[in-house]
Amino acid sequence: MATLLGPDIPVRPVTPVRAATPAAAATHRPSEGSVHSWDLSTGVDGPGTRFVTFLSGCPLTCLYCHNPDTWRMRNGKRTSADDVIAEASKYVRFISASGGGATVSGGEPLLQPVFTGELLHRMKHELGLHTALDTSGFLGVRATDALLRDTDLVLLDIKSWDPETYRKVTGRPLKPTLDFARRLADLGQDVHVRFVLVPGLTDDPADVEGVAAFAGGLGNVSRVDVLPFHKLGEAKWQALDMPFTLHDTPSPTPEQVATVREVFRSHGLNAV
Repeated sequence: MATLLGPDIPVRPVTPVRAATPAAAATHRPSEGSVHSWDLSTGVDGPGTRFVTFLSGCPLTCLYCHNPDTWRMRNGKRTSADDVIAEASKYVRFISASGGGATVSGGEPLLQPVFTGELLHRMKHELGLHTALDTSGFLGVRATDALLRDTDLVLLDIKSWDPETYRKVTGRPLKPTLDFARRLADLGQDVHVRFVLVPGLTDDPADVEGVAAFAGGLGNVSRVDVLPFHKLGEAKWQALDMPFTLHDTPSPTPEQVATVREVFRSHGLNAV
């Protein structure tokens, strides 16, 4: 029987791989995880066209999250790594021709570190794809060195420099994310930092300067994405009967976004 990775999207079962991958060997069983959906995307989840697997479950409750339906792991579909790899394999030629790869996102993929490690390992070594991990860094201690060796790029969200603002935005402390960023720097891991600009929340000049100075001092950040806040996910909050507290918050103007990008560039960073 086919497994559904997302609404009405069948995944064909495949024969299990012959050689045990690290996660399968450690657990003595095929790796499975809670998957929200998958998609092909261009430009927002790493370089080129990418096969993006969105896992369910997240310890953060970000005020501007555009996928609050991924917060609870139980809302995903129990799916095997074999099924995900089988689906991704259909697009390898197309993805490779675009200079793209595969990204494991969420939710927060490090809430399911064994499954995430299995996907990254097999995307890289079986399919030959460039791999990316999209994470808040809050659960960075769960990322083993083996998992990171199978990760070509980390997309790291640093949502604020001010601890109080960070907790207001996410419901969690900032320090674990900064600790993970420093660990990635020590490993020489390629990192893209993401910073969401929310007027009245993350646009304080000292906040922006703090994130920029920190990222610029790491030495391994090859790109910074300054992302303007939007309300495209508000309908999902309403559908879940959850109050969207940023309903009256405007998106930043192009001028505001350009100003923030210049702050990052002043620290020697490639900000886009």
